[in-house]
Amino acid sequence: MAKESSHAAQTAGAHRVVVIVDENSNPFELGCATEVFGLRRPEIGRDLYDFQLCSPEPHTLMRDGFFTLTGVAGLEAADTADTLIVPNRPDTDVPRRPAVLDAVRRAHARGARLVGFCSGAFTLAEAGVLDGRRATAHWQWADAFRARFPSVRLEADVLFVDDGDILTAAGSAAALDLGLHVVRRDYGAEVANAVSRRLVFAAHRDGGQRQFVERPMPDLPDETLAPVLAWAQERLDSPLTVSGLAARAAVSPATLHRRFQAQLGTTPLAWLTGERLALACRLIERGESRFEVVARRSGLGTAANLRLLMRRETGITPSAYKRRFGPGAN
Repeated sequence: MAKESSHAAQTAGAHRVVVIVDENSNPFELGCATEVFGLRRPEIGRDLYDFQLCSPEPHTLMRDGFFTLTGVAGLEAADTADTLIVPNRPDTDVPRRPAVLDAVRRAHARGARLVGFCSGAFTLAEAGVLDGRRATAHWQWADAFRARFPSVRLEADVLFVDDGDILTAAGSAAALDLGLHVVRRDYGAEVANAVSRRLVFAAHRDGGQRQFVERPMPDLPDETLAPVLAWAQERLDSPLTVSGLAARAAVSPATLHRRFQAQLGTTPLAWLTGERLALACRLIERGESRFEVVARRSGLGTAANLRLLMRRETGITPSAYKRRFGPGAN
């Protein structure tokens, strides 16, 4: 009890994340939410979120009867959420409980951020909050989703969609991608990287990457991208090119492009730009206030190019990023 009280004291006033768990919910995505938002953060030195599970019933049977969840808060906890993660279940054709849909609508009406993992997009769409909005869901449900919710702009071939106050992720591990994206949005790249290291998970896979990424076992050990990726990450301030990366990997540019698409779901140039932008964010967070220096050290060239890419990828300017995530901001 003392530990619980201490934890509550440490998270008092923190951004409150509440997960609604309903009958037949998927345990994996629940675990992802708990790992990203619910755990203590000794690697950072402070807790990031006030986290709580809630359910409309005192006993909630999870997917396929794997186990029964008990001892969580009632559905009224959803009314206190700054971020509300909605239920996701594999039987997408089963209507959600009216009480759950009402809780989602109330949260949206008062300005809470809504998150749907995997089939959670069905919950959001059924609540009516996705009409005219962008969203994604697991690729295997894309056709069924479009048929039921034609007014939603479904992007079925991406990992996640950030549409401002409503965010959705595709199936399984994409929940971790979106969770880390939310942490990055709330606390910056440095903190998100620390969380990803604890998870032993890739720090940043862009939401626009493909859901279905082919990962064949390589015929030869040197077909892995890891060596050339590590080599490039140590030289981001250098004038790297796709041709240069291909030469380092001892393959043609076309072969390198195919391997990036198959193993990472993106292009070499897009990966390189993403890595440089992530480095630029870290430099700003560590206190570098001269944006021309940030641009040069991250390989982005000019302060103008830095501003263009940051606004396009994060939605804010370097100056706004500095105010939000620079030293002393949190």
